[in-house]
Amino acid sequence: MLILGAAEVHQVLDDAEAEAVEAVRRAYLLHDEGRTTLPHSVFLRFPEDPRNRIIGLPAYLGEDEPVAGIKWIASFPGNTARGLERASAAVILNSMVTGQPEALLEGSVISARRTAASAALAAATLGSSVPDTGVSLVGCGVIGFEILACLRAVLPDLAAVTVFDLDDARAEAFAARCQERWPDLKTEVALSVEEALSAHRLVCLATTASAPHLTTDACRRGTLVLHVSLRDLTPGSILTAVNVVDDADHVCRESTSLHLAEQLCGNRDFIATSLGSVLRSGKPFRRAEDRVTVFSPFGLGILDLALADLVRRRAEPLGLGTRAPDFLPAAAG
Repeated sequence: MLILGAAEVHQVLDDAEAEAVEAVRRAYLLHDEGRTTLPHSVFLRFPEDPRNRIIGLPAYLGEDEPVAGIKWIASFPGNTARGLERASAAVILNSMVTGQPEALLEGSVISARRTAASAALAAATLGSSVPDTGVSLVGCGVIGFEILACLRAVLPDLAAVTVFDLDDARAEAFAARCQERWPDLKTEVALSVEEALSAHRLVCLATTASAPHLTTDACRRGTLVLHVSLRDLTPGSILTAVNVVDDADHVCRESTSLHLAEQLCGNRDFIATSLGSVLRSGKPFRRAEDRVTVFSPFGLGILDLALADLVRRRAEPLGLGTRAPDFLPAAAG
């Protein structure tokens, strides 16, 4: 068993945003081609504690050298008040020959990077007639910062960011961090969520909201909303938008905004296409100029496997990680 901790995962993935986006792109293509297996995620919830959850995402990715495994990720929003990260996770990769677990990786870094890479890939793929030169980030946490880093890697014209968070101090600290990392990036803090939504035609929602609380009324026409947290937008806003998803069956579950929209209208006709389908078509996608386009990614386990496999393959020749040769029982007889 190879064990890779957070520092080692960071060592491989830091400043590798373009490689992460490419790994996610390949995973989406394989999924659209039917070369993946993706059971529904398992949500472990707690009767007396509805805000917290632990999710299991098993998956199989049919690369030339196939990958199978699972991500086990906990989301405990109260951790931020304890000085801890909201999410913690582990990824296990299994041998496709014996089925035995052969790698254990710290998963929160991988999870954040694959989420960011997915959002950035959507921003680069679901293009506008006018290049996106700015982005509004609603939610100033780890995911938001990772998304901005990936957007900078794939959108060469991106020159400005407007941030908003319900916690003013958090937003100010986030903006300061952005300025330190990217001195050339014009960074502003919005005084209201409506100001943030209207500031640019590229908007990212990455909050911990558990129920819809926003409309797209303040967005400019032609805006692309990266609806990463999945529960921010009202069903009405979803139904009036051009909707792109990663997987319709996965995203219309667990009381996401799209799930609520499906319950409201009784079908999924409001979903226009999937990102994998757009990528496989090879044809440029142009956002509607008279409507808002919303990308809602459920966050597929195949993306975690794609990045975990990337980390494992790059870590081994670098001598990273700890080997646990006696992790499994000794061979019989």
